[in-house]
Amino acid sequence: MPHRPRPPLLAAALATALIAGLGAAGCAAQADPNVLTVMDNSTDDPFHTWDQQAYSRCAAQAGMRIRQVSVPASQLTTKALRMASSHSLPDILILDGSEMPQFAAAGGLKPLEELGVSTAGVPEGIKRYGSYQGTWYAAARAVNSLGLFYNKDILAKAGITPPTTWQELRDDARKLTHGKQYGIGLSAGGAEDGVFQFLPFMWSNGGDERKLDTPQVAQALQFWKDLLADGSLSKSTVNWTQADVNDQFIAGNAAMMINGPWQVPVLDQHKDVHWGVVQIPVPRAGMKSVAPLGGVVDAVPNTGDERREKLAAKVVSCLTSAKEQVDWAVKANYVPVTPDGARQYRQQVPQLASFADQVQTARSRTQLVGDKWPTVSLALQSAFQSALTGTTSPEAALKRAQAAAWGK
Repeated sequence: MPHRPRPPLLAAALATALIAGLGAAGCAAQADPNVLTVMDNSTDDPFHTWDQQAYSRCAAQAGMRIRQVSVPASQLTTKALRMASSHSLPDILILDGSEMPQFAAAGGLKPLEELGVSTAGVPEGIKRYGSYQGTWYAAARAVNSLGLFYNKDILAKAGITPPTTWQELRDDARKLTHGKQYGIGLSAGGAEDGVFQFLPFMWSNGGDERKLDTPQVAQALQFWKDLLADGSLSKSTVNWTQADVNDQFIAGNAAMMINGPWQVPVLDQHKDVHWGVVQIPVPRAGMKSVAPLGGVVDAVPNTGDERREKLAAKVVSCLTSAKEQVDWAVKANYVPVTPDGARQYRQQVPQLASFADQVQTARSRTQLVGDKWPTVSLALQSAFQSALTGTTSPEAALKRAQAAAWGK
């Protein structure tokens, strides 16, 4: 699940903290030689417990014990900065994929291959998800993406099969809109949730985050604006998070929705909601559906202690093994990253098989822009708000976004 990107000042602040921290590493309190520390944002159960169990299994293989420190996602960066300044960085840092490049750019992470972590069997798109400027710094245990969920009962009653193209989606959404029921729900809010949901439309249409003012990006935003103009999409979409969209879907206020597999535990609590999920429709038949990768990656901070760094890398290797990938993915409604893991996943969780397919063509938000992503995201958020809430054209909104993100 995506998180709100941190301010672009992170890299500079982190670099300062790391220089101070590593330069005075000898002054740090002596860490327990038999205990590795991992910091993540897994604050809620059962996720916290599941993570602790996996960490403990993998630490045991390295002859170590593990200490889990979980902090809210919004506080993880600040916490990491404080730990860098006080020379107490954890041995393993679990980061949102979109934030990893900023830590790597600041020199805060160790290249995993230098520590002996293998990329064998890791798809190129997944490797890039954990890479910065061609160097692999973080491994994904499992990832998520987006799909088109649909209410089976509502679509069957209307005689509609799940759409596969933009035109089909627009036509079906119009037919499914009546009374309090909208044809589709999605998040177009001024936060990372909205950007994450826009990217499949932008990327599948050939858009590029380095060139926000192109016709391909404008056409994608115009498509969203058309759904609003048709009345198929609630005007409240500009304020909805992805959780809000899921609530609307469960309540029967949206016949279809764009969302991710992390919503499945909530959906499964409502036995009267019979749902299915398919890949997100593409502009024209035969085109490839390209969605963003979400989720966290496992990294080894640059602490200056080679022994502990190598032990931490052994734990990361174990956590990202096929066995641990499938175990975590099935429990947490994520998707394994290796083809073999995805195959097992399709067999064990057939209702989410489309996500395993979607992930094979998905890519990272930072793949092309690295640590520039937070600036791009904020520019896109502003473009949504101006284009969807007023009379500003997508072209004008995106021209301003390009200037804000890239200065031209």
